[in-house]
Amino acid sequence: MKGMPLRTWVLTTVLDRLPRQSILDMDLQEIQRARRSVPPTVPPYSWATGKVARSVTIGTDALAARDGATLPVRVYVPAPAGGPLPTLVFLHGGGWVLGSPRMYDPLCSFLAAEVGAVVVNVDYRMAPEHRAPTAALDCVDAVRQVPTHAARWGSDPSRIAVAGDSAGGNLAAVVCQVVRDEGGPPIAHQALLYPGTDATMSQPSIREHADAPVLTRRKIEAFLGHYRGPDGLAARDPLLSPLWAADHTGLPPALVQTADLDPLRDEGMLYAERLSGAGVPVRLTNYLGAPHGFASFPGATHIGGQARAELVTELRRHLR
Repeated sequence: MKGMPLRTWVLTTVLDRLPRQSILDMDLQEIQRARRSVPPTVPPYSWATGKVARSVTIGTDALAARDGATLPVRVYVPAPAGGPLPTLVFLHGGGWVLGSPRMYDPLCSFLAAEVGAVVVNVDYRMAPEHRAPTAALDCVDAVRQVPTHAARWGSDPSRIAVAGDSAGGNLAAVVCQVVRDEGGPPIAHQALLYPGTDATMSQPSIREHADAPVLTRRKIEAFLGHYRGPDGLAARDPLLSPLWAADHTGLPPALVQTADLDPLRDEGMLYAERLSGAGVPVRLTNYLGAPHGFASFPGATHIGGQARAELVTELRRHLR
Protein backbone atom coordinates (compact mmCIF):
# COMPACT_ATOMS: atom_id res chain seq x y z
CA MET A 1 0.00 0.00 0.00
CA LYS A 2 1.30 3.44 -0.93
CA GLY A 3 3.02 5.22 1.95
CA MET A 4 3.45 2.08 4.08
CA PRO A 5 6.96 0.98 5.12
CA LEU A 6 8.06 -2.39 3.74
CA ARG A 7 8.16 -4.14 7.12
CA THR A 8 4.61 -3.02 7.87
CA TRP A 9 3.41 -4.08 4.43
CA VAL A 10 4.95 -7.51 4.87
CA LEU A 11 3.28 -8.10 8.26
CA THR A 12 -0.14 -6.81 7.28
CA THR A 13 -0.06 -8.77 4.04
CA VAL A 14 0.75 -11.96 5.95
CA LEU A 15 -2.03 -11.24 8.47
CA ASP A 16 -4.58 -10.56 5.76
CA ARG A 17 -3.62 -13.68 3.76
CA LEU A 18 -3.29 -16.22 6.56
CA PRO A 19 -5.58 -19.22 6.09
CA ARG A 20 -7.97 -18.15 8.83
CA GLN A 21 -11.57 -17.05 8.83
CA SER A 22 -12.58 -13.43 8.65
CA ILE A 23 -15.23 -11.71 10.72
CA LEU A 24 -17.09 -11.44 7.42
CA ASP A 25 -18.03 -15.12 7.49
CA MET A 26 -17.60 -16.34 11.08
CA ASP A 27 -20.47 -17.97 12.92
CA LEU A 28 -20.81 -17.75 16.70
CA GLN A 29 -18.74 -20.86 17.43
CA GLU A 30 -15.94 -19.59 15.23
CA ILE A 31 -16.04 -16.17 16.90
CA GLN A 32 -15.77 -17.78 20.33
CA ARG A 33 -12.90 -19.99 19.15
CA ALA A 34 -11.06 -16.96 17.76
CA ARG A 35 -11.38 -15.16 21.10
CA ARG A 36 -9.55 -18.03 22.82
CA SER A 37 -6.66 -17.88 20.38
CA VAL A 38 -3.67 -15.93 21.70
CA PRO A 39 -0.47 -15.35 19.69
CA PRO A 40 2.75 -16.66 21.28
CA THR A 41 4.78 -14.11 23.22
CA VAL A 42 8.17 -15.43 22.12
CA PRO A 43 10.30 -14.71 19.02
CA PRO A 44 9.63 -14.34 16.17
CA TYR A 45 6.15 -13.13 17.21
CA SER A 46 7.49 -10.83 19.90
CA TRP A 47 9.68 -9.09 17.32
CA ALA A 48 6.45 -7.52 16.08
CA THR A 49 4.29 -7.42 19.22
CA GLY A 50 6.97 -6.54 21.76
CA LYS A 51 7.93 -8.63 24.76
CA VAL A 52 5.93 -9.17 27.92
CA ALA A 53 7.71 -7.12 30.60
CA ARG A 54 9.38 -9.53 33.02
CA SER A 55 9.31 -7.01 35.87
CA VAL A 56 5.51 -6.99 35.85
CA THR A 57 3.39 -9.48 37.79
CA ILE A 58 0.26 -10.54 35.93
CA GLY A 59 -2.71 -11.74 37.94
CA THR A 60 -6.49 -11.97 37.74
CA ASP A 61 -9.41 -10.59 39.70
CA ALA A 62 -13.14 -10.16 39.25
CA LEU A 63 -15.50 -7.21 39.31
CA ALA A 64 -19.29 -7.16 39.07
CA ALA A 65 -21.55 -5.80 36.35
CA ARG A 66 -24.76 -3.98 37.26
CA ASP A 67 -26.84 -7.04 36.32
CA GLY A 68 -24.80 -9.29 38.62
CA ALA A 69 -22.60 -10.80 35.92
CA THR A 70 -18.94 -11.37 36.73
CA LEU A 71 -16.40 -9.20 34.92
CA PRO A 72 -12.98 -10.88 34.94
CA VAL A 73 -10.01 -8.51 34.86
CA ARG A 74 -6.34 -9.08 34.15
CA VAL A 75 -4.16 -7.06 36.52
CA TYR A 76 -0.60 -5.98 35.73
CA VAL A 77 1.44 -4.83 38.73
CA PRO A 78 4.93 -3.39 38.19
CA ALA A 79 7.84 -3.96 40.54
CA PRO A 80 7.38 -2.17 43.87
CA ALA A 81 7.91 1.55 43.55
CA GLY A 82 7.29 2.70 47.11
CA GLY A 83 3.72 3.76 47.73
CA PRO A 84 0.39 3.26 45.95
CA LEU A 85 0.55 3.49 42.16
CA PRO A 86 -1.96 5.09 39.81
CA THR A 87 -4.49 2.86 38.06
CA LEU A 88 -4.86 2.58 34.30
CA VAL A 89 -8.02 0.83 33.15
CA PHE A 90 -7.37 -0.67 29.72
CA LEU A 91 -10.14 -1.67 27.30
CA HIS A 92 -9.07 -4.00 24.51
CA GLY A 93 -9.96 -3.74 20.84
CA GLY A 94 -11.53 -6.28 18.52
CA GLY A 95 -14.68 -4.63 17.18
CA TRP A 96 -16.70 -5.38 20.36
CA VAL A 97 -16.70 -8.98 19.06
CA LEU A 98 -13.15 -10.37 19.09
CA GLY A 99 -10.05 -9.96 21.26
CA SER A 100 -9.28 -10.68 24.90
CA PRO A 101 -7.21 -9.22 27.74
CA ARG A 102 -4.57 -11.96 27.33
CA MET A 103 -3.88 -10.83 23.78
CA TYR A 104 -2.75 -7.50 25.21
CA ASP A 105 -0.14 -8.81 27.63
CA PRO A 106 2.77 -7.23 25.68
CA LEU A 107 1.20 -3.76 25.56
CA CYS A 108 -0.35 -3.76 29.04
CA SER A 109 2.77 -5.09 30.77
CA PHE A 110 4.79 -2.47 28.90
CA LEU A 111 2.46 0.28 30.13
CA ALA A 112 2.54 -1.00 33.71
CA ALA A 113 6.35 -1.02 33.71
CA GLU A 114 6.93 2.27 31.89
CA VAL A 115 4.10 4.38 33.31
CA GLY A 116 4.55 2.95 36.79
CA ALA A 117 0.88 2.09 37.11
CA VAL A 118 -1.33 -0.85 37.95
CA VAL A 119 -3.05 -1.75 34.67
CA VAL A 120 -6.51 -3.33 34.92
CA ASN A 121 -7.53 -4.94 31.62
CA VAL A 122 -11.30 -5.55 31.55
CA ASP A 123 -12.81 -8.68 30.01
CA TYR A 124 -16.10 -6.98 29.12
CA ARG A 125 -18.92 -8.95 27.50
CA MET A 126 -18.95 -8.97 23.72
CA ALA A 127 -21.32 -9.31 20.77
CA PRO A 128 -23.15 -11.04 19.27
CA GLU A 129 -24.06 -12.71 22.58
CA HIS A 130 -24.30 -9.31 24.26
CA ARG A 131 -25.40 -6.38 22.09
CA ALA A 132 -24.71 -2.70 22.64
CA PRO A 133 -24.57 -1.07 25.08
CA THR A 134 -23.57 -4.04 27.27
CA ALA A 135 -19.83 -3.68 26.62
CA ALA A 136 -19.92 0.05 27.35
CA LEU A 137 -21.87 -0.38 30.58
CA ASP A 138 -19.58 -3.21 31.71
CA CYS A 139 -16.63 -0.86 31.29
CA VAL A 140 -18.38 1.92 33.19
CA ASP A 141 -19.09 -0.52 36.02
CA ALA A 142 -15.45 -1.64 36.06
CA VAL A 143 -14.14 1.92 36.34
CA ARG A 144 -16.58 2.71 39.13
CA GLN A 145 -15.23 -0.22 41.17
CA VAL A 146 -11.56 0.82 40.96
CA PRO A 147 -11.68 2.78 44.26
CA THR A 148 -13.06 -0.20 46.21
CA HIS A 149 -10.45 -2.59 44.80
CA ALA A 150 -7.44 -0.27 44.78
CA ALA A 151 -6.05 -1.42 48.12
CA ARG A 152 -5.81 -5.06 47.03
CA TRP A 153 -4.03 -4.01 43.82
CA GLY A 154 -1.69 -1.59 45.59
CA SER A 155 -3.03 1.36 43.63
CA ASP A 156 -4.16 4.89 44.45
CA PRO A 157 -7.95 5.29 44.04
CA SER A 158 -7.58 9.01 43.39
CA ARG A 159 -5.40 8.62 40.28
CA ILE A 160 -7.26 6.82 37.51
CA ALA A 161 -6.89 6.93 33.73
CA VAL A 162 -8.61 4.97 30.97
CA ALA A 163 -7.14 3.79 27.69
CA GLY A 164 -8.21 1.61 24.80
CA ASP A 165 -7.52 0.85 21.18
CA SER A 166 -10.01 0.68 18.31
CA ALA A 167 -13.32 -0.54 19.81
CA GLY A 168 -11.60 -0.21 23.19
CA GLY A 169 -10.91 3.43 22.36
CA ASN A 170 -14.60 3.82 21.63
CA LEU A 171 -15.43 2.28 25.00
CA ALA A 172 -12.92 4.48 26.83
CA ALA A 173 -14.47 7.60 25.30
CA VAL A 174 -17.97 6.42 26.20
CA VAL A 175 -16.89 5.63 29.78
CA CYS A 176 -15.60 9.18 30.24
CA GLN A 177 -18.90 10.64 29.03
CA VAL A 178 -21.07 8.38 31.20
CA VAL A 179 -18.97 8.90 34.32
CA ARG A 180 -19.13 12.67 33.78
CA ASP A 181 -22.90 12.59 33.37
CA GLU A 182 -23.97 9.88 35.81
CA GLY A 183 -21.21 9.77 38.40
CA GLY A 184 -18.08 7.82 39.15
CA PRO A 185 -14.49 8.38 40.20
CA PRO A 186 -12.61 11.33 38.70
CA ILE A 187 -10.74 10.26 35.56
CA ALA A 188 -7.43 12.05 35.10
CA HIS A 189 -6.81 11.14 31.47
CA GLN A 190 -8.18 9.24 28.48
CA ALA A 191 -5.84 7.69 25.91
CA LEU A 192 -7.69 6.78 22.73
CA LEU A 193 -5.74 4.75 20.17
CA TYR A 194 -7.28 4.88 16.67
CA PRO A 195 -10.76 4.93 18.25
CA GLY A 196 -14.05 4.30 16.53
CA THR A 197 -16.25 7.25 17.45
CA ASP A 198 -18.86 7.44 14.68
CA ALA A 199 -21.06 4.45 13.87
CA THR A 200 -22.69 6.34 10.99
CA MET A 201 -19.54 5.53 8.97
CA SER A 202 -19.86 8.91 7.29
CA GLN A 203 -16.31 10.25 7.51
CA PRO A 204 -14.18 10.52 4.32
CA SER A 205 -11.45 8.06 5.40
CA ILE A 206 -14.05 5.26 5.51
CA ARG A 207 -14.27 5.60 1.72
CA GLU A 208 -10.62 6.53 1.15
CA HIS A 209 -9.34 3.42 2.95
CA ALA A 210 -12.26 1.08 2.32
CA ASP A 211 -9.85 -1.72 1.39
CA ALA A 212 -7.06 -0.92 3.84
CA PRO A 213 -4.87 -3.56 5.47
CA VAL A 214 -6.07 -5.06 8.78
CA LEU A 215 -9.42 -3.23 8.83
CA THR A 216 -11.68 -2.71 5.82
CA ARG A 217 -15.02 -1.00 5.45
CA ARG A 218 -16.75 -4.38 5.12
CA LYS A 219 -15.19 -5.56 8.37
CA ILE A 220 -16.35 -2.40 10.17
CA GLU A 221 -19.88 -3.04 8.89
CA ALA A 222 -19.69 -6.63 10.13
CA PHE A 223 -18.46 -5.63 13.59
CA LEU A 224 -21.13 -2.95 13.92
CA GLY A 225 -23.75 -5.41 12.72
CA HIS A 226 -22.85 -7.82 15.50
CA TYR A 227 -22.62 -5.09 18.15
CA ARG A 228 -25.77 -3.16 17.26
CA GLY A 229 -27.91 -6.09 16.21
CA PRO A 230 -30.91 -5.78 13.90
CA ASP A 231 -32.93 -3.54 16.23
CA GLY A 232 -30.25 -1.99 18.39
CA LEU A 233 -29.01 1.46 19.29
CA ALA A 234 -29.30 4.23 16.73
CA ALA A 235 -26.01 4.93 14.97
CA ARG A 236 -25.81 8.38 16.60
CA ASP A 237 -26.54 7.19 20.13
CA PRO A 238 -23.64 8.47 22.29
CA LEU A 239 -23.32 5.04 23.92
CA LEU A 240 -22.28 3.82 20.48
CA SER A 241 -20.94 7.00 18.84
CA PRO A 242 -19.28 9.34 21.37
CA LEU A 243 -18.66 11.79 18.54
CA TRP A 244 -22.37 12.57 18.45
CA ALA A 245 -22.79 13.38 22.14
CA ALA A 246 -24.55 16.69 22.64
CA ASP A 247 -21.88 17.96 25.03
CA HIS A 248 -18.13 17.32 25.12
CA THR A 249 -17.28 19.80 27.88
CA GLY A 250 -15.87 18.67 31.19
CA LEU A 251 -14.28 15.49 29.87
CA PRO A 252 -10.79 14.34 30.92
CA PRO A 253 -7.70 15.53 29.03
CA ALA A 254 -7.09 13.26 26.07
CA LEU A 255 -4.43 11.75 23.87
CA VAL A 256 -5.82 10.67 20.51
CA GLN A 257 -3.56 8.64 18.24
CA THR A 258 -4.74 7.90 14.71
CA ALA A 259 -3.29 5.85 11.86
CA ASP A 260 -3.06 7.63 8.52
CA LEU A 261 -3.92 4.48 6.51
CA ASP A 262 -6.92 3.60 8.66
CA PRO A 263 -10.59 3.92 7.68
CA LEU A 264 -11.23 5.18 11.24
CA ARG A 265 -8.66 7.99 10.92
CA ASP A 266 -11.03 10.88 10.30
CA GLU A 267 -13.52 10.05 13.06
CA GLY A 268 -10.67 9.86 15.56
CA MET A 269 -9.31 13.21 14.40
CA LEU A 270 -12.79 14.76 14.42
CA TYR A 271 -13.37 13.52 17.97
CA ALA A 272 -10.15 15.21 19.05
CA GLU A 273 -11.39 18.39 17.34
CA ARG A 274 -14.74 18.17 19.18
CA LEU A 275 -12.96 17.76 22.51
CA SER A 276 -10.65 20.67 21.83
CA GLY A 277 -13.54 22.86 20.75
CA ALA A 278 -15.25 22.09 24.06
CA GLY A 279 -12.22 23.25 26.02
CA VAL A 280 -10.78 19.81 26.78
CA PRO A 281 -6.95 19.65 26.62
CA VAL A 282 -6.12 17.33 23.72
CA ARG A 283 -2.99 15.98 22.09
CA LEU A 284 -3.67 14.53 18.63
CA THR A 285 -1.07 12.65 16.60
CA ASN A 286 -1.78 11.13 13.20
CA TYR A 287 0.91 8.54 12.45
CA LEU A 288 1.93 8.51 8.80
CA GLY A 289 2.49 5.19 7.07
CA ALA A 290 0.66 3.35 9.85
CA PRO A 291 -2.36 1.05 9.50
CA HIS A 292 -5.09 0.35 12.00
CA GLY A 293 -3.87 -1.68 14.97
CA PHE A 294 -0.27 -0.42 15.04
CA ALA A 295 -0.08 -0.50 18.85
CA SER A 296 -0.31 -4.29 18.71
CA PHE A 297 2.67 -4.70 16.36
CA PRO A 298 5.06 -1.83 17.11
CA GLY A 299 8.10 -3.75 15.91
CA ALA A 300 6.65 -4.01 12.42
CA THR A 301 6.28 -0.24 12.02
CA HIS A 302 8.58 2.75 11.85
CA ILE A 303 6.46 4.64 14.36
CA GLY A 304 5.90 2.02 17.05
CA GLY A 305 8.54 3.33 19.44
CA GLN A 306 7.45 6.94 19.02
CA ALA A 307 3.77 6.11 19.55
CA ARG A 308 4.54 4.14 22.71
CA ALA A 309 6.80 6.89 24.05
CA GLU A 310 4.07 9.48 23.47
CA LEU A 311 1.48 7.28 25.17
CA VAL A 312 3.68 6.71 28.22
CA THR A 313 4.63 10.39 28.47
CA GLU A 314 1.02 11.57 28.38
CA LEU A 315 -0.17 9.01 30.92
CA ARG A 316 2.70 9.79 33.29
CA ARG A 317 2.06 13.51 33.02
CA HIS A 318 -1.59 13.27 33.94
CA LEU A 319 -1.23 10.57 36.60
CA ARG A 320 1.46 12.33 38.67
